[in-house]
Amino acid sequence: MIIDLPHTTTSKISKELMNLRHQGGVVALGRVLTLVVITKHGFEEEAIEAANQASREHPCRIIVLVDSGRDAADRIDGQIRVGGDAGASEVVVLRGYGRLAEESESLVAALLLPDAPIVAWWPHGAPTDAAATSVGCIAHRRITDSGNEPDPTEALYRIRDTYRAGDTDLAWTRVTNWRIQLAAALDQADDSPITGVTVEGASDSPSTVLLAAWLTLELDVPVTIVADPAGTGIRRVRLNRPSGDIQLYRPGLTVAELTQPGQPSQRIALPRRTLEDCLAEELRRLDPDQVFGEVLAEGLPRTNLRSVTPSER
Repeated sequence: MIIDLPHTTTSKISKELMNLRHQGGVVALGRVLTLVVITKHGFEEEAIEAANQASREHPCRIIVLVDSGRDAADRIDGQIRVGGDAGASEVVVLRGYGRLAEESESLVAALLLPDAPIVAWWPHGAPTDAAATSVGCIAHRRITDSGNEPDPTEALYRIRDTYRAGDTDLAWTRVTNWRIQLAAALDQADDSPITGVTVEGASDSPSTVLLAAWLTLELDVPVTIVADPAGTGIRRVRLNRPSGDIQLYRPGLTVAELTQPGQPSQRIALPRRTLEDCLAEELRRLDPDQVFGEVLAEGLPRTNLRSVTPSER
């Protein structure tokens, strides 16, 4: 069910939610958090769909602030989505115009679930300092996506420079399964030391950079990033060792091949993660991601970001 409330206020929207609850159309019990999505006109439906899917694992209230244009007269057009149109959540869409298009805590304060954690998510247009924004100041977790920025590497360094506990980025979430598989391979390997690492991935992939930074921090060896202009995301990780290299190679989008000395090659399911999967993982934990903070603070500065092409290796 979708209810449109043009030229409205957050107070009127809050009252309409109460009326729906009294009518039995909305069940408030079981909501574990409030997810505030800050986005722009034209990008909101993709974000709402991802949030709806993630909410099936984490029932929540979703508040979507849409910058619908700052040249128009000040107004808010509201929309409430419940039932099949909202997954396991209540979705409140606030389309702001004029001065009300700007992100503001005052727009969401009356709609927040009482005594529930707040997660802020910027799917596009990450702020310069997420924790210093109006909504970021009240959020327990702040999620950005450097992969959607014009210069993803620059965005990573901006996140590093302004990082506070509770910040995270979906480029980091996308490497979770790569980290799991590499850690498992190293646990099974012999004691031959690792002398160097090569990470191959798309030249515009911040996940490639973050995986290289993590390996730099964990292994304390030189890590080279090999640019793959025609690829998307991470393609290959090679761990150089005197006894033979360990390689995790994903030529396509779903299956990777693990090769290591003395063992037959293994085919491993390693699909590219969907936006819904990444968001659900971040909503699963509301405590600060200390490893991400350490990778930004210590691993990223030590990573050689001078990418080489495969032909230069």
